[in-house]
Amino acid sequence: MAEEHCFHLDLGSRFENIELVQVVLRDALVRLGMDEDARHWVDVAVREAIANAIKHGNAQDPQKQVHVDLSLEGEDLVIQVGDEGPGFDPAQIHDPLAPENLLRPNGRGIFYMKSFMDEIHYGTRPGGGTLVTLRKRVDRAQEHPQGQREEGTEWT
Repeated sequence: MAEEHCFHLDLGSRFENIELVQVVLRDALVRLGMDEDARHWVDVAVREAIANAIKHGNAQDPQKQVHVDLSLEGEDLVIQVGDEGPGFDPAQIHDPLAPENLLRPNGRGIFYMKSFMDEIHYGTRPGGGTLVTLRKRVDRAQEHPQGQREEGTEWT
């Protein structure tokens, strides 16, 4: 991945900062030539990861940071979202599709991330906090400077 497609952001734990990440993410995905549908679902998954880091990880403490990194490893888009909270055990999350959980408000974000990405992994950040790694296989289109295909060409 060309260096201009990679990014690292450190943000205060405020929900309005999610929009900043979305703008930078969308630009990177367009430049990669990812189709609109795939961009949408990656966008939703990353939004959920950041919202979880702000709300659950950092308890909305604006003094704590959310760390977001995007890179490409081979043909995999890798997005890492880390918080500075106490960490959590993903095994404690209940299945949101189980009948007893259908009306519960929690657990849907993780379900969405798992549904929209090829792989999701939880770990611990160096120095504490949770690190969520999201992976998505990139079906690379012909890459152009602005991420646009030439008229009359097909994405490959």
